[in-house]
Amino acid sequence: MKKLIRFAIAGGIGFLVDAGVLSALLDLTPLGPFGARLIAIALAMAATWAFNRNFTFDRSGRSLADEGFRYGSVGVTAALVNYGLYSALLLSLPGLQPLAAMVVASVAAMVFSFFGYSRFVFRA
Repeated sequence: MKKLIRFAIAGGIGFLVDAGVLSALLDLTPLGPFGARLIAIALAMAATWAFNRNFTFDRSGRSLADEGFRYGSVGVTAALVNYGLYSALLLSLPGLQPLAAMVVASVAAMVFSFFGYSRFVFRA
């Protein structure tokens, strides 16, 4: 249960980074919701890796490179789920705000990523 709570905190940090970067890029650049979201997801993934590695899960005992590759593999897969659902929502519901689509997509990806990180990345 302790890991799940810490994972939720990491997810909250990632969500804030994702939402903050997405909002800033939408307001300050001509990227648009699809390009801006790619950058936001990448930065959120880096933030959650740092938190999860140091506070949520025990270190795996693998090299930093191996652990990083495994985290990246799960993270990229979760990001594809996240981005795919985000894009599908925006394309199918044109009036939907990008941040609302981000919330729905992020929750779906969170479930996938918890199991991937806890079973594949940080398990000894």
